[in-house]
Amino acid sequence: MLNVAIAGLGWWGKFILKALEGNTKLSVVKAVDVNPAAGDAARAMGIGFTTRFDDVLADPEVRGVILCTPHLRHADQVVRSAAARKHVFCEKPLALTRADAERAIAACNANGVVLGIGHERRFEPPMVELQRLARSGELGTLLQVEANFSQDKFLTLPADNWRLSSIDAPAGPMTATGVHLLDLSVSLLGPADHVLANVRQLGNNHLSNGDTLGAFVVFKSGANALISAILATPFDGRLAVYGTDGWAEVRDNAHPETPEGWVLTKRRKGGRPERSEYAPTHPVRENLEAFADAAAGGAPYPVPQGQMLDNIAALEAILESAASGKIERVGS
Repeated sequence: MLNVAIAGLGWWGKFILKALEGNTKLSVVKAVDVNPAAGDAARAMGIGFTTRFDDVLADPEVRGVILCTPHLRHADQVVRSAAARKHVFCEKPLALTRADAERAIAACNANGVVLGIGHERRFEPPMVELQRLARSGELGTLLQVEANFSQDKFLTLPADNWRLSSIDAPAGPMTATGVHLLDLSVSLLGPADHVLANVRQLGNNHLSNGDTLGAFVVFKSGANALISAILATPFDGRLAVYGTDGWAEVRDNAHPETPEGWVLTKRRKGGRPERSEYAPTHPVRENLEAFADAAAGGAPYPVPQGQMLDNIAALEAILESAASGKIERVGS
């Protein structure tokens, strides 16, 4: 059992708090948020609450920290948690720059703690199968990824919420949902080389950091990823990978917060489309349990640190391109 603290009790922090209730691998023993009123959710479940992050780091009962805080704070909080010898699970994105991601990873490695990342899409059963198809060579040489992750959940947020801030959440759709698709693209295609991105506020005046994103990512292999993320339309989610010998597509039936299962369609060269339906699971919880297993000395955490770094390097270039309107190279 890994005793953990949750830092940040906003929408997603509360979701994780509930998701871990009664879990046999992780036990939430403390929560922290700068807003005192956020403590009501923790206290209702008999969990200690504080408004000081230092209290969590100083608590010997806490062996791991789950960060559900604004993106801009992630790297510093990972470094501080690692220095306090706490395992760290960080919600996406790990950082907003490659340099900060390098700093966070180095701190965890130097202090011998596990670093987990909130890319639960990797743990969805059809996505696991899509990855197997790609890695086994059944799809041939991979040519292109096409992906979309859109929603309208942020339309009800108050105007001062950090998720609507161009500082804490630049290029809003990209850091909200697009980064998941970028992570999956990196896992399939490797490190990116250069990008071109466009972010605009088109559908709603409320979303001042943008509501519509299109990103074109060219990888060092020569393959492409076409990424779409919108925050002003009802939910849609799909990821397709195309190869010389076939293609495969995963479609979500509902938002990952309340999964209703998935549909995987694949087509091999010379064949007909094959459709498989997958029942809902809880990939958020499975990701956290994989983190707990690694912290306990079991199987290594399944998201390689090199891919964590490649993802943030590409994200940084996308944020730069969204601001400049130009093609931006990915730092190495």
